[in-house]
Amino acid sequence: MTIRTTSDDNKVEPFDLVVFGGGGDLSLRKLLPALYERERDQRLPDQGRIVAVARSPMDDATYRAKAREALLRYVPKAEIEPALLDRFIARLHYVASDASDAASLAPLAKLLSSDGRVRAFYLATAPTLFGPICRALGAAGLATPGSRVVLEKPIGHDLASSRAVNEQVGQVFSEDRIFRIDHYLGKETVQNLMALRFANRMFERLWNASEIDHVQITVAETLGVEGRGPYYDKTGAMRDMLQNHLMQLLCLIAMEPPARIDADAVRDEKVKVLKALRPIGAATVAQETVRGRYGAGAIAGQAVPGYLEEVGDADSTTETFVAVKCAVDNWRWTGVPFYLRTGKRLAERRSEIVVEFRSVPHLIFPPSAGEIGANRLVIRLQPDEGIHLVLTTKTPTPGKLKLQRAALNLSFAETFDTRHPDAYERLVTDVLRGNQTLFMRRDEVDWAWRWVEPILAAWQATGDAPKPYPAGSWGPAASTALIARDGRAWREEAL
Repeated sequence: MTIRTTSDDNKVEPFDLVVFGGGGDLSLRKLLPALYERERDQRLPDQGRIVAVARSPMDDATYRAKAREALLRYVPKAEIEPALLDRFIARLHYVASDASDAASLAPLAKLLSSDGRVRAFYLATAPTLFGPICRALGAAGLATPGSRVVLEKPIGHDLASSRAVNEQVGQVFSEDRIFRIDHYLGKETVQNLMALRFANRMFERLWNASEIDHVQITVAETLGVEGRGPYYDKTGAMRDMLQNHLMQLLCLIAMEPPARIDADAVRDEKVKVLKALRPIGAATVAQETVRGRYGAGAIAGQAVPGYLEEVGDADSTTETFVAVKCAVDNWRWTGVPFYLRTGKRLAERRSEIVVEFRSVPHLIFPPSAGEIGANRLVIRLQPDEGIHLVLTTKTPTPGKLKLQRAALNLSFAETFDTRHPDAYERLVTDVLRGNQTLFMRRDEVDWAWRWVEPILAAWQATGDAPKPYPAGSWGPAASTALIARDGRAWREEAL
């Protein structure tokens, strides 16, 4: 048995983790592999069970065989250890149930422990089932005073539906027991944003409108809808990605230093950022937003179809790309634009935050000295997690003074000789520990929808179709124009 060490030294207490939708793609592809890795790291107690709940009739043995197959597929082969895999599989149980029907939860009630161990319900289901499942758990007496519930995004389809979901769940679980998960907040580099900003005095002194010219946040995918057409066509890039993932990254970049690192102190500061966002409505939506949709093109040299062909709906008005110019109207950030973009079938899989500093106030070097540009901090979330600080330096050559830009490169893979936990590993473990720091509070979700909804309404009112872009490009030309109007450009070159 291989024993590995990680930065996480705290084991969790004995638990029952109940996963509704336990036979679905999220559970098999993400949750079970994440929990298996926790097993490998010896972070799970002996008295820890994982109970999958779904409608399909199945017994424990059948589900365990299905789970084993998924783990062998989604966990790297080098990390599969037969003895540990057997031990983990033995933790798994299965209950066939209509989760929204309290009476059908009787087998689950019989299985769950009553010895005071941590009890967590993970709702890996459609958001429309969040309220009915919680009501059923309450009616069946399973939502004990210490139990917790995990909600996957999206929380609703708009502000009204989001509030309805939160109200229904809140009737059964108090706010301190609700964990609204955004897996981007579990990524190692996102965690490092806090350390970068608040453990390094040099950056905090520069983190303001006096020194920063603008900020870019990009989450680009090369994949298309990949079998999620019916879901995605009702959602689109704004609801699927920008309203949650990108806005959470914006909050972490723009927030004020919290008084301490605890759940409410951190989330209080994130809410202040959302409240300070300048509204975008009918009068400004055309100048400050771009929505696009990919057509046929090539990804990695392979021809791929356009979005309309993939979903089979020639009349669809759903966007697969969004770019937005945001303004945070507060003392720290007034005058600093935040450019956000996300899309499918783009040129490269890339998630990063670019902080572009202001240029030097007076240039003493002649044009012949070479390339001179503003300092730039690039925080790469995926792939190749790391932090890059771009500086101007002299080339080590004799003769005439020559300058060029170069990067100080902190690659996590090269610098730290340890495995970095997957986002779900960290987040599921935090649920079992009861740590809400990396989870969204109800008012965060509410304020995010309050800012996004006028944009959606303005798009609908114009009736304009999303602007086309070929698969394998960086999006529609209008996205380039959005930032170019301000004399700036998206960072698209390789690091």
